[in-house]
Amino acid sequence: MTIKRDLVIGGEDVPALDGRTTEDLNPYTGEVYAVVAAGGAADVTRAVDAAQQAFPAWSATSPAARRRIFLKAADLMEAKAEQGVALMAEEVGGVAGWAHFNVGLAAGILRDAAAAIGQPVGEVLSTETEGQLSLALREPLGVVAAFAPWNAPLILGTRALAVPLAVGNTVVVKPSEDAPIACGLFIADVLREAGLPAGVLNVVTNAPADAADVARTLIADKRVRAVNFTGSTRVGRIIGTTAAEHIKPAVLELGGKNALLVLDDADIDYAVAAANFGAFNNAGQICMSTDRVLVHRSVAAEFTEKLAAKAASLPHGDPTDPGTVIGPLVSAGAARRVAELVAEAAAAGASVRAGGGAADGSRYPATVLADVTPDMRIFTEEIFGPAVTVTAVDDDEQALEIANNTDYGLTAGVITEDSRRGLALARRLRTGIVHVNNQTVDDEPQVPFGGVKSSGYGRFGGRWGVEAFTATRWVTVAGQHNGYPF
Repeated sequence: MTIKRDLVIGGEDVPALDGRTTEDLNPYTGEVYAVVAAGGAADVTRAVDAAQQAFPAWSATSPAARRRIFLKAADLMEAKAEQGVALMAEEVGGVAGWAHFNVGLAAGILRDAAAAIGQPVGEVLSTETEGQLSLALREPLGVVAAFAPWNAPLILGTRALAVPLAVGNTVVVKPSEDAPIACGLFIADVLREAGLPAGVLNVVTNAPADAADVARTLIADKRVRAVNFTGSTRVGRIIGTTAAEHIKPAVLELGGKNALLVLDDADIDYAVAAANFGAFNNAGQICMSTDRVLVHRSVAAEFTEKLAAKAASLPHGDPTDPGTVIGPLVSAGAARRVAELVAEAAAAGASVRAGGGAADGSRYPATVLADVTPDMRIFTEEIFGPAVTVTAVDDDEQALEIANNTDYGLTAGVITEDSRRGLALARRLRTGIVHVNNQTVDDEPQVPFGGVKSSGYGRFGGRWGVEAFTATRWVTVAGQHNGYPF
């Protein structure tokens, strides 16, 4: 049975003003999973109308009342875990383990947002004026535009709105066309059931052809005071440029070309397990996925052989099968792109040690390549699929040079039995995130999450997220009437 969903505006489910709809496809079967409203520019405006109208009351709502809503929403998210898992399988091809992780971390983000509500909202400053009280206050911005991606829909959809809402803003979400329910409407349902007032959160879904117009209209609206976007660097550059044109701050969490450094003292079996998880979790469709393994030449042969064997053993196929590890990519086009990257590299001399071949619809096997060179696209482009390259290096310095020689700078990992050596390398890796003795994929609600260079700017999470979605004001209270020189 095909699901039908409308926009969420002012607390109500409403069709697009022009009545248009768009299809939401199951990437594994290719069948229509849902039909959702195809909102346009006029729908964006009425969503911002609702958010603006709701802002004064929501920003003045007591911390305790806001906190109760978020804690209840977290409980509801967990209670709806099986619904969320089924939704992710049908809408984005997410396998069960990945989907359960999405549910758990989304609930954690909501609880961390509840905790953020109780954080200090200002400080007393020193002053040279006798008797004056000088304050720095953090206050909500107003309406926030949030763009949520499809690949970790419950996590990143929740992250896009949780802290902005918790600190008193109202939000208009534009979810990905590939996951309008999982990264938008489902989360809105949870928050509405938890008691979020009408208009505080609004969701505008759209057809792919209208994405640019919807995004421009949302960002350009004078009542929208900040923007957050998680997605590709290509689109993030457009979002950031548009926000800058309208003098609005933006938090951009974009792509990565993430490297895992395996040093000569590493436990090889552990390093193989780490690389396997980092490269192939969610079929490699994570901004933090391990695209590159830079392994010391003395252990490269053993490492590559074992990684290839492990990759070849991973079950792939139907995401609704609990035993599936590698589900489909988000679309047949995405799978073809990965296949093309692999085929081009193989034709230019790379060695395909596991997987490879042509795409099978939206499916592609876990793939390991060795002997890649800098002139290959797969060496420099974000793969965003179940493929990883292994490069042998002579020493730590060469590993650092290759790891840092990229336009991206999101995350990295270092596998070594010497934590001091690992930390020293971590300090020199030019990424927003780095993990010593772990692979590249990790996330927690309270950490400063984000990248550098073409991986974006700004930080989600913890007090850094609070700072991103509030404005600092200087307020003084004179202790006595001032004397003026004229």
